[in-house]
Amino acid sequence: QLAESGGGLVQPGGSLILSCTASEFTLDYKAIGWFRQAPGKEREGVSCIDSSGTVTNYADSVKGRFTISRDNVKNVAYRQMNSLKPEDTAVYYCATKRMFPAMCPLTSTYDDWGQGTQVTVSS
Repeated sequence: QLAESGGGLVQPGGSLILSCTASEFTLDYKAIGWFRQAPGKEREGVSCIDSSGTVTNYADSVKGRFTISRDNVKNVAYRQMNSLKPEDTAVYYCATKRMFPAMCPLTSTYDDWGQGTQVTVSS
């Protein structure tokens, strides 16, 4: 089971750190993806990190502002979000799938999904 945390209300230009914690299974050998869905829009891939933790991938809309990382000892993945914009407002989901190292797609091919956490960027 995956659980996201760290969402909330933040002003434009602010920062948040989202966490994705796995319980009942290990994140070892699994790529981790972060996705978001805004009201009335399709779900989009935002960032991902491969099973080795050395390969990351970001959507153009968040490059330079978001950073994904993982701690396999703690069984947690993180996403640091800086310079937040109102258009970043969405429900954010993490997802995992067993994949070979260096594989890190931003498509919805993942097996296990969290319930999501709301991020609202507004003044």
